[in-house]
Amino acid sequence: MKEIRIHARAGQGAITTAALLGLAYFEKGMYPYAFPNFGAARMGAPMNAFVRVDVQPVRLRSQIYEPDYLIIVDPTLMRGFNCFSGLKDNGIAIINAKEDFELPKIKAKQKIFVVPANDIAMKTIGRPLGNTAMLGAYAAATGELEVSTLIEAIKKRFSGKAQEGNIEAIKQGYAFIQGKNLS
Repeated sequence: MKEIRIHARAGQGAITTAALLGLAYFEKGMYPYAFPNFGAARMGAPMNAFVRVDVQPVRLRSQIYEPDYLIIVDPTLMRGFNCFSGLKDNGIAIINAKEDFELPKIKAKQKIFVVPANDIAMKTIGRPLGNTAMLGAYAAATGELEVSTLIEAIKKRFSGKAQEGNIEAIKQGYAFIQGKNLS
């Protein structure tokens, strides 16, 4: 079983990110389980979303304490929380930040990828919601999903200009990581 923990603030699309990731894994023929965890239910409050995926139905319903992968949508959360808590020794983290972002200290086999997902989103969808660019980066960094599978998930969730912009954001997030490993 693979486990993914998403760190974001309410309103930044973490639930959508988890749902799209789950849908993409479902398209791949796997069994995903995606769910959020809220503290205070208000815009800007720290929150997590989680995805578990396996080749068998997922029955475990607890939060994810030892993720294989991290998606950090808002790097300011790293100031007050240990977002890397429990990340497996060979885990991978994808952080939405500028290239000059100061990387945290990690274990020897862990990897960090930084992608300017909000900048990509501004260019592709016109809003600084970098979650779909983060999904493209996730696919490139982990090798878990193909871009085409993510695009199928986008087509089932969005239509019109939103669909076009989010597909382009996925492609650009993927291309950014393929061209640059910042670990």
